[in-house]
Amino acid sequence: MAVSKQKLPETIVSPETGETLRRGVRPSLVTYKGKSITVQLPGYYPESGDEGVHVGDDMAVTDAALRALKEEVEGIPSPATIRRVREKLKLSQREAGGLLKVGENAFDKYERGLVEPSGPTSQLLWLLDHHPELIEELRAGA
Repeated sequence: MAVSKQKLPETIVSPETGETLRRGVRPSLVTYKGKSITVQLPGYYPESGDEGVHVGDDMAVTDAALRALKEEVEGIPSPATIRRVREKLKLSQREAGGLLKVGENAFDKYERGLVEPSGPTSQLLWLLDHHPELIEELRAGA
């Protein structure tokens, strides 16, 4: 069942200053281990100044940027990469979890960004992405 997104008001009152804040986006720098990316962060902002109030899914953009940086710096696959590899291998989330011995619900959690895969699981996903034929060897050993 799909959850409908609630329409956010155009303005809110700042809980700190009482100033009116308008819905908009501002550049925000996300940094991880020396690598940085600038994202357009939605939120409520004053006409001038740095204060911002973020609600709902506003921070999802910074979460996605952080995951992309972790993938680049440490090889920890992002939820999008995990889903892409799983679908490339034509596996359901349950099948992938069973085959990689991480639990039937692990891929659901990985792909929703609730949990990051362990180092060995990340490495195995990388191998399967680059050598999908290895899936048959895993199936034979299961």
